[in-house]
Amino acid sequence: MKINHQVVVFDAADLEAESRFWAGVLGGTVDAEDDWHMVMVDGAPRVGVQLAPDHVPPDWPDGTPPQQIHLDLWVENFDEAHATVTSLGATVLKPVEEGPAPDAFQVYADPAGHPFCLCWITADQPA
Repeated sequence: MKINHQVVVFDAADLEAESRFWAGVLGGTVDAEDDWHMVMVDGAPRVGVQLAPDHVPPDWPDGTPPQQIHLDLWVENFDEAHATVTSLGATVLKPVEEGPAPDAFQVYADPAGHPFCLCWITADQPA
């Protein structure tokens, strides 16, 4: 079986806000139809957004409805990535917890309430 593209699709009541957010995060553009938007990056589909008028954002981490899926986005510069996603409409759900781990993450919600994480390396990894 050959898979030509792998696309994560988010449900959203506000297609414009959700697709604009992910296009901004991924550096892409929005190909819009009535009830479906595709975020394109370098000519390839990366994230889909489908209209779900009754969409209820998940109540992270243990609420109702529960989180069903999330993205981990590994970034080189956390401060820059944080500024970008929050300027596009993300909200912080859980601030980073400092500790001795070699990597770290901070949890956000996109405009439709879907959780995602910005992750980064905090220490040199052995080769």
